Amino acid sequence: MLEINDRGKLESYIKMHQIDAIFTEQLLPHLALYRFDKGELICSQGDPYQYLYILVKGKLKIYTNSPEGKTLILSFKKPLEVIGDLEYVQGIDFINTVEAVSPVMMIGVHHRWLKQYGHDHAPLLNFLLEIITKKFHLKNKSMSFNIMYPVEVRLASYLLSVSFEESEVALSIKDAANLIGTSYRHLNRVITKFCEEGLIERNRGFILVKDLEGLRKLAGGNIYE
Repeated sequence: MLEINDRGKLESYIKMHQIDAIFTEQLLPHLALYRFDKGELICSQGDPYQYLYILVKGKLKIYTNSPEGKTLILSFKKPLEVIGDLEYVQGIDFINTVEAVSPVMMIGVHHRWLKQYGHDHAPLLNFLLEIITKKFHLKNKSMSFNIMYPVEVRLASYLLSVSFEESEVALSIKDAANLIGTSYRHLNRVITKFCEEGLIERNRGFILVKDLEGLRKLAGGNIYE
């Protein structure tokens, strides 16, 4: 994480996403702009909550870990998205792990300033309410998708999500199996099928996306976003 000490850039992101009205005048000086590199964690499941982040550029991956060590992908997020909203409202540790899929820019504010200057500010509270209710709706859809959709659709959708704006992406097969909720053996069969169809190539435990358009057609809409 790198703090970007550029108030002009911070203000441009606020205006770009039309969120200036959600902050009070007293809260604005306590906002900061942060950059996270691809693969960097914004927060880990179980970490103490400190900051509320607003994603203004880039893409995030959100996943959860079970007590048995299993990892399951929940969703991918693009701007405008908030990280730490549930934790702020409930005063709890981070529920999920959030990772940067691409370089991302986020506006951050410490919870103590939110409590001091924003706890009764109606535009901010309405903004958080809208974000939180949307998350519950998407979480319900994501859980249903993992049960209802075949592995072929889930893998295609996952590859589309992690590819971001690149035409090709390498991916660990073991990680992919865990994240989309299937077995390594089953995923291997699907990967073999994808290779035969020319969608991907396999090399030393990794897969390389070759046909993004073919994956989009197979997914029929990205179920993880």
